[in-house]
Amino acid sequence: MSNFIENQNWRYATKKFDATKKIATEDLNILKEAIRLSSSSYGLQPYQIIIVENPELRAKIQPAAWGQSQITEASHLIIFANKTKLENTDIDDYINTISTVRNIPVASIEGYGDFMKSKIVSLPDDSKNIWTSKQTYLALGNLLNAAAELKIDVTPMEGFVPEQVNEILGLEKLNLNTSLIATLGYRHEADDTQHYKKVRKSEEELFITL
Repeated sequence: MSNFIENQNWRYATKKFDATKKIATEDLNILKEAIRLSSSSYGLQPYQIIIVENPELRAKIQPAAWGQSQITEASHLIIFANKTKLENTDIDDYINTISTVRNIPVASIEGYGDFMKSKIVSLPDDSKNIWTSKQTYLALGNLLNAAAELKIDVTPMEGFVPEQVNEILGLEKLNLNTSLIATLGYRHEADDTQHYKKVRKSEEELFITL
């Protein structure tokens, strides 16, 4: 755990990446697996993870992300896209996957599926989209922690225009919406931000024990 805390102090939202340094395939696979294994409500994972490698696409996305240089300079660009339409069939597919992976009859978990449908599918569309978007933040957390262990920098971003990114990537026709962006790579020596002391609330300010 001491290494974990040390790595959390090491990480920061990188402002300038070294465009000459690329993440090795082996390390990228570890990060992908960390995202895949992330917790989510019900284990449903109502999102898609899009890795944008095409430099032309990344150049198009940059203006929609407030012109931030990380979009094009980072080794990798990841889009967390939440589902905008979550329906009964999505729950049924998940129940079938549970049945296959755990080798149990579908009938034995149909009640669980019905419960999910009553709590999620019945929500108004706006509430449902907020819920699916929130799930992407859990996956981002796993990415941040795993990357810090590998000494790979990540900049999580909310500074972008979702509608524009959706249009560039054709996400609307897939019933997806850009919820979060994360750029991954290695900090540039010229990024002075890496030397700034981390600013967080004190333990006394942050925690309430009842």
